[in-house]
Amino acid sequence: MMDRVTNRVDPLAVSPRCRLRVLHGPDTGLEVEVPPAGLVVGAAAPSDLVLGDPSVSRRHCAIRPEPHGFEVTDLGSSNGTFLDGTALKKATITAGAVLRVGQSLIQLLPQENHVRIPPSTGGRFGEMVGGSLAMRQVYALLERASTSDVPILLMGESGTGKELAARGIHAASPRRDGPLVTFDCGAASESLIESDLFGHMRGAYTGAHTDRAGALELAHGGTLFLDEIGDLPLRVQPKLLRMLEHGEAARLGSTRMQKFDVRFVAATHRDLRDEVSRGTFRGDLYYRLAVVEVQLPPLRRRMEDVPELVGEFLTRQGADTKVDRCANLDHLIAYGWPGNVRELRNVVARAVALSLPNTPFEEMPIMIGTGLSETQQTWVVRADRPFHEAKAEMLARFETEYLNDLMRMAGGNVSKAARIAGIERRHLYRLLEKAGMPPRRSADAESEPSEG
Repeated sequence: MMDRVTNRVDPLAVSPRCRLRVLHGPDTGLEVEVPPAGLVVGAAAPSDLVLGDPSVSRRHCAIRPEPHGFEVTDLGSSNGTFLDGTALKKATITAGAVLRVGQSLIQLLPQENHVRIPPSTGGRFGEMVGGSLAMRQVYALLERASTSDVPILLMGESGTGKELAARGIHAASPRRDGPLVTFDCGAASESLIESDLFGHMRGAYTGAHTDRAGALELAHGGTLFLDEIGDLPLRVQPKLLRMLEHGEAARLGSTRMQKFDVRFVAATHRDLRDEVSRGTFRGDLYYRLAVVEVQLPPLRRRMEDVPELVGEFLTRQGADTKVDRCANLDHLIAYGWPGNVRELRNVVARAVALSLPNTPFEEMPIMIGTGLSETQQTWVVRADRPFHEAKAEMLARFETEYLNDLMRMAGGNVSKAARIAGIERRHLYRLLEKAGMPPRRSADAESEPSEG
């Protein structure tokens, strides 16, 4: 049995203890613990949870813990008890599910058991680097969780190293010899995301001329990394939940369930609890993915790691790795790093690219932001028009100047530019086309190495 690493016991492993929270309605924010014998929700005593919602019946529904979920029984209410738009008479639901009673939304939340885990003694995990206390606490969680098969949810701002953490988890797991498949929920086409994730059968939709395996099938025997899981459409979430609960799924266009042996690691920069409250992400799916939840700290909260990170990035660039205290290092430590470690990596890569061979770090040109000169970066902002117009112009100007400088640094090579910028090549193509500077794809295809 694995504790969640904020830390919570897997809610489906034992008879669950849980809280009931009101997400929407006159009593928003109210929480009560669900006792082993269960409770009754209603508008008046003798109900255990009394709601001020006038559309809730006096004795509306009963909720009772069971070994593998919660039994919900509608007690003949006037307006019904609903789960995902379906009226319930009696059903067993899982932790995280959101019920509608009258016009109020209530959610079952498993109790969280906090366990103190000592920080790791190592200074890195996989490709993640940094010996600060914040990172060694993260490494300790990842080291323990990697050896099991439970789902892991990686939370953190963009650029904090969630993909590196996922690769490290796979490499440290018993599945290291199996495949590691990355599926970007944010980059997948809205219309094809179900096919890309679960696969499809011939004829499942217009253009599906052959059977096709999805990311889930390709990850069989290994690890599936669901990047930006917060962007997964609501309509696809029940199918993923079934896979997590029963280990089976069907290709698009098929009714035949297939068993898959897959370990799930998910990542997002969103606050999924807020998404659950807003109804844009299923609560039961969140709790199924977050058996172990790990928050990756932003770079600004571990600035003592900057010298070590700079040395690591210089090594990867084949440059002199000696990083003594100097004006360049002070400049980097004083910066806020909104783009986190990814932004620091790109700044170091730019400095190496613009330096002569064997240039020491203290003499490299460190340019933060777009890498433009101070004169170029002095943009005048005037409040003489609507906010959205001024903002759109500023963003367009930033993108254009950044892309011009990026392509100059990369010598026109789109693959190299994408690596410097830390974005996918196809996304860079779209940005370049939007800025009116599309590269010649045919020439790129001939000159650039394949990215698989």
